Amino acid sequence: MTDAELAAHLAEIAGRILIEVRGSGVFEGKALGSAGDATANEFLCRALRAARPNDGLLSEEEKDDAARLNHSRVWIVDPVDGTREYGELRSDWAVHVGLSVDGIASVGAVALPGLDGGLVLRTDQVADLREPATAPRFLVSRSRPAKEALAVCKTLGGELVPMGSAGAKAMAVVRGEAEIYLHSGGQYEWDSCAPVAVALAHGLHCSRIDGTPIRYNRADTYLPDLLICRPEYAERVLKEVAALS
Repeated sequence: MTDAELAAHLAEIAGRILIEVRGSGVFEGKALGSAGDATANEFLCRALRAARPNDGLLSEEEKDDAARLNHSRVWIVDPVDGTREYGELRSDWAVHVGLSVDGIASVGAVALPGLDGGLVLRTDQVADLREPATAPRFLVSRSRPAKEALAVCKTLGGELVPMGSAGAKAMAVVRGEAEIYLHSGGQYEWDSCAPVAVALAHGLHCSRIDGTPIRYNRADTYLPDLLICRPEYAERVLKEVAALS
C-alpha cells in the first residue's frame, strides 16, 4: 500500500469510527468531542505505528515525542479537526492524515465524514479545479474571522463564507466552493499538514500569509497563519496582506 493509499484508507476508517461514536447516543456536546478525539486518535496512531514503524509521528491528541525531529518522514495527524463542530453534530469537521517529508507536506488525505455519504480528498486522486466565482469567496472562522481576511475580502469585493474546521475550509477551496482561505488566528502543524498536501496536489497556492513556504516537523509545532487559494489570486492576496502591515 502506498503512503497516499494508507493515508486515505486510515482517514476513511477513522471517519467511520467517529460517525459510529456520534451515533451511539452515549455522548453529547463536549463529552462527545472528547470521546471522538480519543477513539480516533487511538486507531490512527496504532495503525500508523504498525504500518510505518520506521517513521515519526505527531498527533494533536498525544504527547509530543521529540524523537520525531530525527526522522525525515513524519506522519502528522489530527483525529478530529473541528472537535466543536463534531460535538455540535455539524458536518464541517474533518480527519487529517498527512505525511511530512523533509519538512514539506508531501502526502495526505482529508476525510469529511459528516457530509452525506462521506468524502475523502487525497493527494493521489486529483480532480480539475472548478471555474471560480466572479467575486472571490473567503472562508473564515465561524466565531473569529481573521482581520486580514476581512480587510482583503473588502478590498477585492469578495464574499465571506463562515465555516468550521481548518480542513473543511481548505477542502472547500479544493472542491470549488470558495476561492480563498486566509487564516491568521493561530494553528498547529496538525491543523494544516494534510490539507496543504491535498491542496498542493490539486494545484492550489499554499504558503504563510507573508508568502514564505510552510514547513513541518519543527520543534515548535505552532503555525500562526496560512493561505490556501486558487493560484490566480495568490499574488494579489499576498500584496494586500503586506500592505496591511
